[in-house]
Amino acid sequence: MSSNPFNHSHFIGYINQVTPQYVKVHFPSSVLMKSFTFYGEELKGGLVGSYVVIEGEKYGFLGKILELSLPEKERLELSEKSFNTKEFHPTGKIEILLSFELFEPSNIDKGLNSLPMIGAKVFICSSEFIKGYFKGFGVKKEQQDKAPVIELGRLTYDKSTIVELSQQAIFGRHCAIVGTTGGGKSYTVSKLIEGMIENKSKAIIIDPTGEYSNFDINNEIASKPLILTNDAFFHYSNLTVSDLFVLLRPSGQVQSPKLMEAIKSLKILRILENNIDNDFITKPDENTYSIKITDVIREEIKVSNNTILKAGQLIRPFNRVYSKFLNQIEGLNSDFNIESLSFQLVKECINDVDFNNHHKWGGINNNHATNCISLILRVNNLINNPEFNKIFGFEKQKNDPSELINGINEFINGDLNILRIGFEQVSFDFQAREILANAVSKFLLELARDKRFQESPIVLFVDEAHQFLNKKVKDEYFETTDLSSFDSIAKECRKYGLFLCIATQMPRDIPNGTLSQIGTFISHRLINHQDKEAIANACSSANRDTLSFLPVLGSGEAILMGVDFPMPVMLKVEMPLIKPKSDTPLF
Repeated sequence: MSSNPFNHSHFIGYINQVTPQYVKVHFPSSVLMKSFTFYGEELKGGLVGSYVVIEGEKYGFLGKILELSLPEKERLELSEKSFNTKEFHPTGKIEILLSFELFEPSNIDKGLNSLPMIGAKVFICSSEFIKGYFKGFGVKKEQQDKAPVIELGRLTYDKSTIVELSQQAIFGRHCAIVGTTGGGKSYTVSKLIEGMIENKSKAIIIDPTGEYSNFDINNEIASKPLILTNDAFFHYSNLTVSDLFVLLRPSGQVQSPKLMEAIKSLKILRILENNIDNDFITKPDENTYSIKITDVIREEIKVSNNTILKAGQLIRPFNRVYSKFLNQIEGLNSDFNIESLSFQLVKECINDVDFNNHHKWGGINNNHATNCISLILRVNNLINNPEFNKIFGFEKQKNDPSELINGINEFINGDLNILRIGFEQVSFDFQAREILANAVSKFLLELARDKRFQESPIVLFVDEAHQFLNKKVKDEYFETTDLSSFDSIAKECRKYGLFLCIATQMPRDIPNGTLSQIGTFISHRLINHQDKEAIANACSSANRDTLSFLPVLGSGEAILMGVDFPMPVMLKVEMPLIKPKSDTPLF
């Protein structure tokens, strides 16, 4: 970065008014506003959107011209002839973006603790000077030379100025790319992914429409895509019990407790099957498990057709196994044989205790069985639905090579940069997409909590994020449940090395809690008032003057704002080499 940004050949005027929100500049001559070339660099004069530097007493200031006008008297004299022969004295309104030390311009102050004085000189800002600022945003001074950067685009009002940004500044506090359809979101996502590939970083893309399938072609950078229902599935045992409840939607009074008991029983049966022949569990015959109660007493658990029998059976051996393997049974995952769930539900429709012998379960309760019929039907419909079978692999083994979790773990441990999880063939029925995306993000969340990403951080890209983030599930049988794994990632995973980058055309549909955790916004054209307000409320670094440009941005143009960016930057995102499949079909 140039040590002296105040080149007198770049002088354009003096400050003649100072307010807390902006300053005004007086141009001694309209000639100073014209563009000119200086040492091969074309410098814009007094154009709206041009960057300027202001020389103060202790600090220098970087600003952007927002308005230009002529005094009333000179406006009345304006004509084609006078404009070419007579000098005018325009004034301009400048937004102060940041301040810097006069003798060490790289030391910037995000807050405006001082303002320029009346009479301070204003100069055109050279592209080299401002380009150095972009690269240093969000990076500690000692890391600036080695911090990876992404060349995102060029300034909207000065195509010669390249905008290179630190990857840490873009993703370090999570990132949101927003804008209406056709604004350029998909191209921006592709450009960021290309930058990460150049920097040898890792990214996982949740792709709901197959837009980013062009990345799959290069197997030197991209892992084999995990396209759900096609060549990958998310095994049901990796779902949490709460995810199963969302899929099955039991009513709260009878069905929900019975479903919990059936799941617990099947988890215990899985433990019995996996722990035979030790001192605690033995299997004297095909339908019996013997449980050690004391050194001299053993009691039996009876099974039938891959279910545990309960009616009239002793309670104590069941509870004994439950107490010994409590952590496994109460764990979040669904490690049991789901094909037996409907049969086990029938076995659970019993009285809690035998009135003649309180050590045993009671007999069949026909009222409970009647109330659970609709739940049993939903379980059977889920398991026998071919679409859900493709998604959750009800008939497949957990260690199948095409299981999604195995693919994610292989990518994390490997050397490739990109993993695309394709949702393009997943059904929209029964909110399968939302539940599946939430389950995948929950798995990554648990990996992050185990500190798997601290040595090699990963960015999770979520396209069409409004489809997935913090969705609620509710119907006539089921209380409202939040699918909030993405929200948890935004709130707690920055310190664990898992970063979120969401792309959406409807920021108003993103929960406020998630938006408030986003540190970087790349905002393309926004027209809807609620969308603009959502961004304004979430992004403290943007003032109303900057946000007023949002409705008129062209395709590919964006405003970059964020915690690590002391000033908003208006830029044109460069075309990526690997383009997304987002073109509008022609009539």
